[in-house]
Amino acid sequence: MSDLLIVPGLFGSGEGHWQQHWLQDQPGSRCVVQDDWDRPNLDNWLPRLESALEEAGEAYLVAHSLGCLLAARLAGRSAARRVKGALLVAPCDLPATENLHPGHISFGAMPTAPLPFPSIVVGSMNDAYMTVDRLTLFGRLWNAETRNIGLAGHINIASGFGRWRTGYRLLEALKTRPGDRRRSVSPRPAFAM
Repeated sequence: MSDLLIVPGLFGSGEGHWQQHWLQDQPGSRCVVQDDWDRPNLDNWLPRLESALEEAGEAYLVAHSLGCLLAARLAGRSAARRVKGALLVAPCDLPATENLHPGHISFGAMPTAPLPFPSIVVGSMNDAYMTVDRLTLFGRLWNAETRNIGLAGHINIASGFGRWRTGYRLLEALKTRPGDRRRSVSPRPAFAM
């Protein structure tokens, strides 16, 4: 069985966050731990992800917020060959995130290269960190299937997401997908909590 790497974003995924529950619920899962959750720096964070992939051999990624952009940065890098698939939940838009948390993030520009592994991007209609139009745009740029789950905010504790069991269905869908990379956009909300 391939490992499952949990990739948190800015400030990490604290107690009660669905990623913490997934670490407990999903056999073979591990968190990609960063030295500084409060001041993310791409030059420090990316080697940590690549090292975790090297150690795992190959793995599925389950990323949240800024962790989605970190996963997207693997495009064009040798570590990408180790990614079986990526579930990218509530990706953040760097300009919006930097506006909400000035001076915290050093991540460069938004990644725009197509992802060389199967991916599902999950977002909502009322996420302060990324509008639904930008979600659709980056899903298309990353060559990922895009799922809009409605009025779900940033899909975190503040939005009412604890264990988020329906997210497990998305992970299973990713794991059982055929190798094609065709995108399908869900214009209406799929399902939430």
